[in-house]
Amino acid sequence: MRVKSVPDVKFCLMFRCETLSVPVMRRVLGDTLRGLGVHEESVYDLLLAATEACTNVLQHSGREVRGYAVVTSLGAVGCQVEVADEGIGAAPREAVLDEAERREPETPIAQLPESGRGLAVMRACVDKVTLDSSPGRGTVVTLRKHIRWSRDAPLRHYRAAS
Repeated sequence: MRVKSVPDVKFCLMFRCETLSVPVMRRVLGDTLRGLGVHEESVYDLLLAATEACTNVLQHSGREVRGYAVVTSLGAVGCQVEVADEGIGAAPREAVLDEAERREPETPIAQLPESGRGLAVMRACVDKVTLDSSPGRGTVVTLRKHIRWSRDAPLRHYRAAS
């Protein structure tokens, strides 16, 4: 039996499905990651990918959806951000969207139509993107990234003391 490791920090942000939620998410998530000592380059990549995922909720989840959640788990070497809605969902196309499991060559981002770049941008920013969606059940986009810590990271000192 495989036991999942417990993250050092886990927090959840809940938002209404409105345009203002995206910059608020960026501010709160970014400030929290920086406050915990995540290196700025890692914060930038995570924020860009999470912004794309949240924007997709606003554009594709359906009018009945009132809100969505951004759940972040942070451990010694990695960060996971899940963006979840209870929208209309989608028929399964490609369950796992990471480079190791893709069969066709990826189209360069610059050659994609403007409205179709979200998943490509997410993949470029993080190590793994997983999309779990089915009709009537909503969608969860999971973003995983190995992170770097700043030298004075409070969480880094906490781990060393335990």
